[in-house]
Amino acid sequence: MESGAITQYIDVAQLVLYIFWIFFFGLVIYLTIESKREGFPLEADGFGKRSEKKATGLLPMPRTKIFRTRFNGDFEAPHTRDDVAPPPAGTPINPFPGAPLEPTGSSPMLDDIGPGSFTQRMDQPDLTAEGDFKIVPMSIEDTFKILATDTDPRGLEVFGLEGKVGGTCVDVWVDRSEHIIRYLEIKTLSGKSVLAPFNLTVIKKDGITINSLMSGQFEDVPGLKNTNTISLFEEEKINGYYGAGTLMAFPRRRESFF
Repeated sequence: MESGAITQYIDVAQLVLYIFWIFFFGLVIYLTIESKREGFPLEADGFGKRSEKKATGLLPMPRTKIFRTRFNGDFEAPHTRDDVAPPPAGTPINPFPGAPLEPTGSSPMLDDIGPGSFTQRMDQPDLTAEGDFKIVPMSIEDTFKILATDTDPRGLEVFGLEGKVGGTCVDVWVDRSEHIIRYLEIKTLSGKSVLAPFNLTVIKKDGITINSLMSGQFEDVPGLKNTNTISLFEEEKINGYYGAGTLMAFPRRRESFF
């Protein structure tokens, strides 16, 4: 009998391989179930529907886990916010579960569909370890400075995809924990103040370009309840709006390249 063999047909390497397969299969199941703690279920019925419950796919929803936070009390996951959220304003283009949705609302940018979809996160601001607002404008945070070698976006005009002016940058919103810029505050042509994700902007000395939107679409960016901070849910909606613009800012973007 060769070294490492347990029987004539089984050896240690073979057992280790089987153990790895079982472990990996279990890990996939665990991660799939844990991923359903935020934003599930996605559809009210269809594939994976269990009796009168909502569709959850092949695997069930995880048991409720309680996260005890320092400043916002106990947090349940999965939570019930998604159950009371309005359904996306769209209808499936094909009669099978998971089919793409065709927007049917007043604006495809706000219909919670595709790259513009968002989850019902807590409508409270994210906080630092000390309990301060995490994301704030530089107008109230004097510990942040823009290097003289960098272009200060404040005062520059903001251009949409078609090259027309949609507003002017009036402030920069920074992350106190990560020490980076998160958003640019834009005053639109009508005087409304909206935010734009910093990573979607192209800043040059003569202006700022945001290719996600047309110039007139800055007017409909979801607003804020508080002028000095932003809630997690507001971040979802704002980023969802710009995400929707990458596909639905104008009809041509939804067509093939050829």
